[in-house]
Amino acid sequence: MAPNLNDDNSLFNFVVKEGNGVKGLVDLGLTEVPDRYIQPPHRRINKQEVAGSLEIVIIDLSELYGPNHEEVVKAIVHASETLGFFQVVNHGVPLEVLDSLKDTAHQFFGQPAEKKAVYLKEVSPSPLVKYGTSFVPENEKSLEWKDYLSMIYTNDADARESWPNDCKEVVLEYINTSTEMVQKVLKALIGNLGVKLDDSRLHELMGFNLVNINFYPACPNPDLTVGAGSHSDAGMLTVLLQDGIGGLYVKKGDQNASVGNEVWVEIPPMHGALVINVGDSLQILSNGRYISAEHRVRTTDVESRVSVPRFIAPLLTVKIGPFPELVARDGVARYKEVIYGEYLKNFFEKSLNGKKSLDFALLD
Repeated sequence: MAPNLNDDNSLFNFVVKEGNGVKGLVDLGLTEVPDRYIQPPHRRINKQEVAGSLEIVIIDLSELYGPNHEEVVKAIVHASETLGFFQVVNHGVPLEVLDSLKDTAHQFFGQPAEKKAVYLKEVSPSPLVKYGTSFVPENEKSLEWKDYLSMIYTNDADARESWPNDCKEVVLEYINTSTEMVQKVLKALIGNLGVKLDDSRLHELMGFNLVNINFYPACPNPDLTVGAGSHSDAGMLTVLLQDGIGGLYVKKGDQNASVGNEVWVEIPPMHGALVINVGDSLQILSNGRYISAEHRVRTTDVESRVSVPRFIAPLLTVKIGPFPELVARDGVARYKEVIYGEYLKNFFEKSLNGKKSLDFALLD
């Protein structure tokens, strides 16, 4: 039954509890967004105020273990110390896998609502799979214009048993063909800090893996809404496949700039490239040397957009804090030691709000 768009409870039940999502709203033939999706002015993304697209660093990872090794590491480090974002090519993930991922995303979200709703958190047959909308809709005054499918990766066998049939194989291929690349990038970043990690510690720091398939339906009022609010990611690194539509923006320069004075730049889509960004955990471990980039997603009225981020994070039971070698060198620890699972719990208990999640690890 169609909801009463002027009634908050009716809208919430239709979109969130019944699993129709934003896609279900759009399929009703909306000509304007419901009030619940209208963002306060300071959270909206005004295209005119964005500083164009950035000449973002594009790194050829095939050079990482060749004669230009040092230059490639320097480029990765510089991008991670300044913007927290860079794009990689020749990354080892076949282009046909990337194209299949985008096709699969559209196919999954193009299904009838009842087929997707079987994975709603309350009824999902597995804790490894969740379908939902917005970020934490129960805690948000203004909802995000986004639906998503979230899949935790433990091993191939669990994934094949619990993930949706129509996307599990291509997502597994995405994970299995990108893991070596993630390890290389992380080793380069940690090695640059003068820190040596054995394989077991490296596994602890990148042992929790989550893949989201994000779907941003075309929106009748993109200037009033956001696809994803301003935030940084909680983990170590995020590897993101975006389609050709664009709409991903990163905050440049002073991460603490006051609202209205910050500068946002677009991460331009590039066919065949993957976007990598630094997460909060790596900022904490590096004692603030590497920057977890604050970013957000704009909606569009042109066509639906998809993206597929892979979040690489520490195991939930692992303690993260600045590497001791860096504290000894810097003479100060800028963050306290926290258990990653507790950090993540705090991250998901609040609506997205820039880099406020890092306050949880700040020393008093």
